[in-house]
Amino acid sequence: MKLFLDTANISEIRAANAAGLINGVTTNPSLLAKEKLPIKETIIEICELVDGPISAEVLNISTTESIIAEAEDIAKWHRNIIVKIPCTLAGIAAAKILESRGIQTNITLVFSANQVLLAAKANASFISPFVGRLDDVGENGLLMIANSLEIIRKHNFKSQIIVASVRSPLTVVQAAQLGAHVATVPYKILEQMIKHPLTDAGIKKFEEDWKNARL
Repeated sequence: MKLFLDTANISEIRAANAAGLINGVTTNPSLLAKEKLPIKETIIEICELVDGPISAEVLNISTTESIIAEAEDIAKWHRNIIVKIPCTLAGIAAAKILESRGIQTNITLVFSANQVLLAAKANASFISPFVGRLDDVGENGLLMIANSLEIIRKHNFKSQIIVASVRSPLTVVQAAQLGAHVATVPYKILEQMIKHPLTDAGIKKFEEDWKNARL
């Protein structure tokens, strides 16, 4: 399973990439606004840092035509860009046309297996179900992922499922066990995945024993 970093923070991306832990990056308008940096320049810098899929979101989503026009412009910024499009009727229609033109898409804000099926039929390269937000409203996000993966595999769709809105390291492990193609995680979740109290205790014990051995 691939790991993407869900952030627009350049320092976080640089650290995770230097450690060889990530295969790509997902961004959204909220993450970019948080960094208070120019959108285009920031996306291009991320693309230069990470040689993998970088999701950049379309904002003019009123019609299929407006989505296509903006998506084609965004795709020119860098060869690594995947155009991120919300799961609407106009978005699905735009994704199908864009994919036919060689522009990869990531259908986002997905919350049901029905939406996954339609996005897959549009040949979207990636589909991003938001498991954490489903769990927040009392639904089973990982069950939806399992159902979605079954649909993708049984019908040989090309789309890859990106498990998004990840709130804990356990979700990443469970997504991997289900066979999800990708999980996109905030930097703090990546740090939590590395940490374990027994590892810290073991390091401390080794350091103490080494000091005593040298006395």
